[in-house]
Amino acid sequence: MTTTETLRPEAPAVTEPAVRVEHLVKRFGPGPVVLDDVGLQVAPGEFVCLIGASGCGKSTLLALLAGLERPTSGTASVAGGRAGLMFQESALLPWLTAAGNVELALRLSGMGRKERQQEARRLLALVRLEDAAALRPHELSGGMRQRVALARALAQRTPVLLMDEPFGALDAITRDVLHEELVRVWRETGVSVVFVTHNVREAVKLGQRILLLSSRPGRVIETWDVDIPGARVLESPPVAALSAEITDRLRAEIRRHAA
Repeated sequence: MTTTETLRPEAPAVTEPAVRVEHLVKRFGPGPVVLDDVGLQVAPGEFVCLIGASGCGKSTLLALLAGLERPTSGTASVAGGRAGLMFQESALLPWLTAAGNVELALRLSGMGRKERQQEARRLLALVRLEDAAALRPHELSGGMRQRVALARALAQRTPVLLMDEPFGALDAITRDVLHEELVRVWRETGVSVVFVTHNVREAVKLGQRILLLSSRPGRVIETWDVDIPGARVLESPPVAALSAEITDRLRAEIRRHAA
């Protein structure tokens, strides 16, 4: 049985939100509005999960926060002006080692060779992959590749980590293990996390706060504060009860859109 203890880490000494979205609207060309008047804030050190039906704009919102897309109107900003980004696929460069993939992000930031080698080793140790530094992606399991991707995202040295279903392609046992690792890394680093998932129980297991986006156009229509003390187990009654409540609300939103 796997448990996840999600406790708020010591927040950095800043007063501004780590993520701020105000009156955000996004439309692609002449198509329909994808996101409409979205507003949300994420506090420094907070772990927030985004859920919603397929196509509701969750990934688009992350792309806007990452600067990969520009708003049609409104604002989407992160502390420091940029965020680390992690996808469902690790997107590691196959000709580089695990350490080399992490070092690349450090090199792009202008870090010197010796310093980035040391920092890459530190980050791989943080995700418990120090013994795999010399291995290439094809020599790593799916879970190990995602750990390298997490280390690479942390190498961008940003206070915000955006995660777009990073464990969606993994088997259940590997996913549970990586839940534990992610929470540990989050607590140790104090980064703010915005985590997109289709899995309601995953959101309840990991998040301090869960936001539900409506079907297109996407907007935040409901928020849950996850007040479950101590270790969180997927099969525990508190996790199951809150998951059922959120799932019912999500199903109602999907039915409303389909009607």
